[in-house]
Amino acid sequence: MGTRGRPRHPDVLTPAEWRVVHLVRHGLSNREIAQRRGVSVDAVKFHVANALLKLGLNRRTELRNWRGVPADSPLRQQGGEQMVQLGAIGQIARPVSDIQQAVEFYRDVLGLPHLYTFGDLAFFDCGGTRLFLSTTEDTGEASTLYFRVDDIQTAYDELRARGVEFENAPHLIHKHDNGVEEWMAFFPDPDGQLLAIMSQVV
Repeated sequence: MGTRGRPRHPDVLTPAEWRVVHLVRHGLSNREIAQRRGVSVDAVKFHVANALLKLGLNRRTELRNWRGVPADSPLRQQGGEQMVQLGAIGQIARPVSDIQQAVEFYRDVLGLPHLYTFGDLAFFDCGGTRLFLSTTEDTGEASTLYFRVDDIQTAYDELRARGVEFENAPHLIHKHDNGVEEWMAFFPDPDGQLLAIMSQVV
């Protein structure tokens, strides 16, 4: 007679356990994971407990620092003795209070290419750097985003026509020894976080 029940999974964790573990390592709470995955908090606790047991770990904090990789991940093919060299910034995160309002502002008003929205997360392309917006109750202090433009006066007029309220007109920030001038103009997003357009002119 054959064995009954589910066949043994070829990885150390099941796909469902991996999905939860990834989110635990990303810093999300059980409740946040449950909301993100559309499951109950008890289901999340069940998967976390199973993962800890299988991995021989005692606490959730140990799971956050566990460096395991799924068996089918391309990351398993990487490695070696190469020296680490950081490249260009790939993504900038920014908190927002209302994801739909933020999407409409960054997409429709500022004209940034909208890549996709997933739940309370939204992604935009900023000339090759990805802007990551996520909903939070406390937006706090966020870094200022500076958008390069070729003609700052034209950009200023166009954005004002779209409803952007600038704090000031484009103004000279600095003049380099080689004659290049740095011009900027600042404006808030819907949460009052600072944005700016900038241009280097000769």
